[in-house]
Amino acid sequence: MKKKKRSLTAKAKILVIALLIPVSIVLFTLTAIIWTSLRHPEVIKKSASTLMDLSDRHGGLTIPDEYIPIYKAAAEEYDVPWTLLAAHHRVETRFSTMKTMVSPTGAEGHMQFMPCTFVGWGYPGCKDLGKGNIPEEDKTNPDIIAKYGGYGVDGNGDGIADPYNLEDAIFSAANYLAQSGAADGQIEKAIFHYNHSDKYVEDVLWFFDEYEAQQTQKAQK
Repeated sequence: MKKKKRSLTAKAKILVIALLIPVSIVLFTLTAIIWTSLRHPEVIKKSASTLMDLSDRHGGLTIPDEYIPIYKAAAEEYDVPWTLLAAHHRVETRFSTMKTMVSPTGAEGHMQFMPCTFVGWGYPGCKDLGKGNIPEEDKTNPDIIAKYGGYGVDGNGDGIADPYNLEDAIFSAANYLAQSGAADGQIEKAIFHYNHSDKYVEDVLWFFDEYEAQQTQKAQK
């Protein structure tokens, strides 16, 4: 006698369908990602970049306590928010933890000044991006800086203005931001002057807003 084939019960059919739905969704999603990456690789790169940005941002929300008095002193001197200085410091050199304090374009020190911006664009040979060819003794000389209209400041009062000295660098950044509009409340304009990049402005504003929120929360406790 031939054995009768057993048909699936209604419950079993529902269970099979329920199991197949998530598998189908996963396969569809993977196919869509692969297809998108082949046709529009820039979309995948942008998404990955966004994820990296978020990870990088959330990894730098703590301001080193030892820097806060310097930020506050410079902020009081130039009438800018000290949290803005902290935000710039975080974005520029991750609170001075970068392996090198010189960027590929030639920006130097804790707050990444181009030499011609620090000493003054009136200095002979300053052009293009502002790397210049400035001797070290001129680069840190407050009289030379004053002569050529630079933003470098002797923040610690030792007679030199050094972008590799933390106090000098932060006071210089405060000076530059103040003269670029931050002292008048034009924060976004000042940030853009510091680095002509919309992405840079976005990053600094993000940290600035976070640090401002942190201070508000502390004040409410």
